[in-house]
Amino acid sequence: MSSGLNSRKYQVICRKIQACFCNFASGEYKITIKNDFSFYLLLHMKIGEIDLGDKPVLLAPMEDVTDASFRVVCKKFGADMVYTEFIPSDGLVRDAAKAIAKMKTSEEEAPIAIQIYGNNPEAMVEAAKMADNADQIAGGHGCDVIDINFGCPVSKIAGRGAGSGMMREPDKMVMITESIVNAVRKPVTVKTRLGWDENSKIIVELAERLQDVGIKALTIHGRTRCQMYKGEADWTLIGAVKNNPRMHIPIIGNGDINSAQKAKDAFDRFGVDGIMVGRASFGHPWIFREIKHFLTTGEELPPMSVNDRVALAKWHLSLSVRQKGPVTGVLEMRRHLSCYFKGLPDFRDTRVKLVTEPSADELVKILDYVGEKWGGCRLDEAASVYGL
Repeated sequence: MSSGLNSRKYQVICRKIQACFCNFASGEYKITIKNDFSFYLLLHMKIGEIDLGDKPVLLAPMEDVTDASFRVVCKKFGADMVYTEFIPSDGLVRDAAKAIAKMKTSEEEAPIAIQIYGNNPEAMVEAAKMADNADQIAGGHGCDVIDINFGCPVSKIAGRGAGSGMMREPDKMVMITESIVNAVRKPVTVKTRLGWDENSKIIVELAERLQDVGIKALTIHGRTRCQMYKGEADWTLIGAVKNNPRMHIPIIGNGDINSAQKAKDAFDRFGVDGIMVGRASFGHPWIFREIKHFLTTGEELPPMSVNDRVALAKWHLSLSVRQKGPVTGVLEMRRHLSCYFKGLPDFRDTRVKLVTEPSADELVKILDYVGEKWGGCRLDEAASVYGL
């Protein structure tokens, strides 16, 4: 024992270490101890063997938003893990080209989860096996995690019993999850909601059951399916799951995280292991940098300048064109381009040009014009196009 460490302090440290190993014996956390004189417990969130560090901030899967180019952008700004757009299991099983293409990822996105959804057990297992081998099937990096979407509330998904529609059939949800866990090599995670409606918030018990069949992390959106995205997310039940002594897997909270302060509150008040940012990243992918800076320093970064946004938009456009070609790459960038400049005065005509111009070269010229005309403007930070 170091002479600088007296026996009382040594005993205290031993008790802390023992308590921590009791709580985190599952191996979901990495425990780091620094020098004799001070004791630090750094809880690194892990999904299987994937170490995401302390208080990771993840990009939520969003249809028509989190394509490969947007995922790379969010990784650049500090997202610790990203997810594909959700992929229909029946589309993968039918070998549909669009579904297969969504599984193609790159090394610069890693670690990345491929998210699948559906309600047919056999199709879900087969789709999970395909995701497990995505590098061979679709090319690229493949996936590090397989995530099951039990949370999407939109009618065309939930109304068919998939996504959050599964909240009405928890036994089937658990059965599908267990079948997938047993069928693949990669760690399996689940994203879900509090319940179907106000009278069926089953998440506390459901979380235990999902953990018991082998998932490696659980993401909870703090609304029911019937709430859709209305009202405020209820984090109290997310906290109840995290603080349940039976739970040992990482719990990731999701819902209304649209600022660095809200991110810090989520960690401090509810004790979650990680947070997931969804709609607030749309038009504002630098929110990951803002959150991580605030968590580290307690200081807020100034809003991104217009010129920096122009440079970002041009880079994002180049990624999209490189990955999807000059036609589709431009078309699918339209939903992002105007959102980068939300709040600029007298911007309507320029916004129309950004969302109608078919040529990537001409779009670059329009973006250069944005920098020349509005480069000196101070743009108050808008959380996202959704106005969260």
